[in-house]
Amino acid sequence: MKKIEAIIKPFKLDEVKDALNAIGIQGMTVTEVKGFGRQKGHVELYRGAEYDVSFIPKIKLEIVLAESMLDRVVATIIEKAKTGKIGDGKIFVSSLEQIIRIRTGETGETAI
Repeated sequence: MKKIEAIIKPFKLDEVKDALNAIGIQGMTVTEVKGFGRQKGHVELYRGAEYDVSFIPKIKLEIVLAESMLDRVVATIIEKAKTGKIGDGKIFVSSLEQIIRIRTGETGETAI
């Protein structure tokens, strides 16, 4: 079992979500986050004054899935979230030792 954490641009959320639903991903957690990478933020103008915005708004997707789906899901996220410009985001993949569905007590892949 794997967990994907993907940081993407906010305006790409619906496109990524719809594509993941189309390939069989039934659930995900979405969180609004802020951060920065190589771009180190940017400067915005507001009412004639410049403001240094060091944390850029992003969306964090968390998806738990069977290992057999991993490559397809990663490829789908890359395809749909990519703009080709700086700040497109990152994908982190980690292994999960155990999953337990609280309501039924199911464990492992059946709990996904």
